[in-house]
Amino acid sequence: MSDERKMKFAQSTYATVCKMFDAQGWHYDRHDDDLVIHATMRGDDLPIEFLVIVDADRQLVSFISPMPFEVNEDKRMDMAIAVTVANYGLADGSFDYNLADGSIRFRMTSSFRESILGAELFEYMVFVACKTVDVYNDKFLMLAKGMMDIEKFIEMEMSDNE
Repeated sequence: MSDERKMKFAQSTYATVCKMFDAQGWHYDRHDDDLVIHATMRGDDLPIEFLVIVDADRQLVSFISPMPFEVNEDKRMDMAIAVTVANYGLADGSFDYNLADGSIRFRMTSSFRESILGAELFEYMVFVACKTVDVYNDKFLMLAKGMMDIEKFIEMEMSDNE
């Protein structure tokens, strides 16, 4: 596919995402040159900051939500286990964990290669991703701050998945 055609698909996808945000009445920042949306949603406990990135080269739309904290070195192995346990039960998306710097982000992607995606898919992505981040951000924070140990985290996850 030519670069020009890829860019047209990407711009159309970006426009659909923006229209969906407008239809929902959500506040967001547009970065039209980069095909990026930046927004913050209110969670039950922590705010959920995220980007929606339309990647013309790879023909992907991605929802990326970084956790608003980093994990100290002494808790990084426990967090690696926690992220693995959390990811196992997810139907869509996953948490990415950088063991080197202790950063965590949630990522969900969908391809628009040779296709036209509707606003309903992007609405689904935002709702599911925000709900997932909201469920886990406080648990990850408590683990990172030593307010919960890994055994308790696993116990909570096992009881939630029964």
